[in-house]
Amino acid sequence: MNWGFIGCGSVTEVKSGPAFQQTEGFNVVAVMRRNEEKLEDYAKRHNIQKTFTDAEALINDPNIDAVYIATPPDTHQYYALKVAKAGKPCCIEKPLSPSYAESLEIQKAFEARSIPLFVAYYRRSLPRFLKVKEWLANNYIGDVRHISAHLSKPASKIDTSKIYNWRTDVKVAPAGYFDDLASHGLDLFTFFLGDVVDAKGFSLNQQGLYSSKDAVTASWLHKKGITGSGIWNFGSNSHLDTVTIFGSKGTIEFSVFHDNPIILKSDTKNEELFIENPKHIQEFHVQNISDFFNSKIKLHPSTGKTALHTSWIMDKILGEI
Repeated sequence: MNWGFIGCGSVTEVKSGPAFQQTEGFNVVAVMRRNEEKLEDYAKRHNIQKTFTDAEALINDPNIDAVYIATPPDTHQYYALKVAKAGKPCCIEKPLSPSYAESLEIQKAFEARSIPLFVAYYRRSLPRFLKVKEWLANNYIGDVRHISAHLSKPASKIDTSKIYNWRTDVKVAPAGYFDDLASHGLDLFTFFLGDVVDAKGFSLNQQGLYSSKDAVTASWLHKKGITGSGIWNFGSNSHLDTVTIFGSKGTIEFSVFHDNPIILKSDTKNEELFIENPKHIQEFHVQNISDFFNSKIKLHPSTGKTALHTSWIMDKILGEI
């Protein structure tokens, strides 16, 4: 399967690009970027033969079978609808789009034509988090009652210098780092505990360093009657990344981003495991795409449908729906 990349920024350098190149049966044959100098540099370093400065030309190239959209979220819908029209499978970076409405339009476009759509919520495929899912399935902590998440970080040098950063531009990412980072966590929580039926929150800009929001608190309810709460603050004095799942017989603790062990404490089993992530962190996510096309798995863990639900939760928390 020949893949074409739309966008070749930092996420494609180590996290995803090499994963596509090293997966058996996948070839990265083309890449598109509007900045021609950076485009040619990327293609040369990654040994990609064909380059485009026009996305439509890449999408409609008959030698390209599938498209990976690795651009900032505000362009996901624009490019995705063109890929759907061309009838080609697609993988989109997370979040699916900056809003539930746009995400719904993307999902419907692919669903209407029965075209596979994947979204890069790659933590659903990482061994570290599959072990957490296994602990839950084995009922080690009994009936799950609540999940609590806390992610806080100090303002970065880019934030305080007020240099432009698309991740904190309200036109690209309305809730700033919440869009970029909390999306990973919320998507993972539904992977573990099932869909959410309601969510509410408070969101604001506390620091005034950029146009998007920098502080969010939320509560939500999973379909199974499990409650959830979360804090995401990007102007605090320390970097904290903790999640605890509380059950009737114990707890499971882990970090979404930090390279920490996962910890199980229960009446019947106590275990602390460090499971290393792969160098190219999307490796298992991309392998699962290959396995789907080769009929080794019936359903990929992260699809347009699952990512759409994450977009809905985020908009509910932000009061957009």
